[in-house]
Amino acid sequence: MGEREFGRAARVALQLRRELAWVLEREMQDPRTHLVTISRVEVSRDLSHARVFVSAPEDHPMKEVLSVLNHAAGYLQLRLGERVRMRYLPRLRFQEDKAVSSSSRIDALLADAKSRQR
Repeated sequence: MGEREFGRAARVALQLRRELAWVLEREMQDPRTHLVTISRVEVSRDLSHARVFVSAPEDHPMKEVLSVLNHAAGYLQLRLGERVRMRYLPRLRFQEDKAVSSSSRIDALLADAKSRQR
């Protein structure tokens, strides 16, 4: 049964990621959330909580983006409820995806080093 629970949590996470991206792109009016990317969603085993990992362009201060998203979590959960068929939707918590930001930084450093070699 443990493997089955994991499978369900993974499916729910994938669906939440897809639907949240749609809601952010088409229904959020706050310009601070434009160009925000949802890199992954982790749902707890009991499906009560979801950690949503996001990244944003460098000109969008991440602290401000996270503040806006966490403040709008109730609205986003309401909009998700209209799009996802679940008895209970997980409580959303947004956080920065450090892996994406560090890989972007590494890419920039490599591009800079490459340009200096020429």
